[in-house]
Order: sequence, then structure tokens, then C-alpha cells
Amino acid sequence: MAERVKVRRLSPAEGERLLRIVRRGESKQGGNAIRWRRATMILASAGGNTVPVIARLVAADEDTVRAVIHRFFRVRAGLPGP
Repeated sequence: MAERVKVRRLSPAEGERLLRIVRRGESKQGGNAIRWRRATMILASAGGNTVPVIARLVAADEDTVRAVIHRFFRVRAGLPGP
């Protein structure tokens, strides 16, 4: 069984910036689809969703979701960049 992961608690600034990325729908307007998808994964995890649920939400592999969450832990700025 794969390890259970969950994103750390978001700061208010991180939450606002991630919401801005998702709400703008950058992937739908020709923006950076990868950044939009990663932001969606982080917000879903912060909201308490499990990795399998998030994977279905963004049509990604569970390992990909885990990798994005682990990267979020390592990146001090906390934003899912390219």
C-alpha cells in the first residue's frame, strides 16, 4: 500500500495565490495548464481529499499526485511552479 500523504497547512497568502490560479482557469484560457492542475491538487489535498480522490478529480496518476504534494513540502514558497 502506498504511503498516505497530505499537504501541510496553507498560509493565507498561499491559499489566496493558489485560488487565484484555479479561479482564473489558466488551463482553459491558454495559460499554463500544468500550473493550474498542480494548484488544484494542492488545494484539494489541503481540503482533506485523499490521493485517489484527487487523482480522479484531475485525471492524473496517484503517484503524480503524491509527487506534487511532496514537492510542495520541499518548496519554501509553496507554489506549484513549472
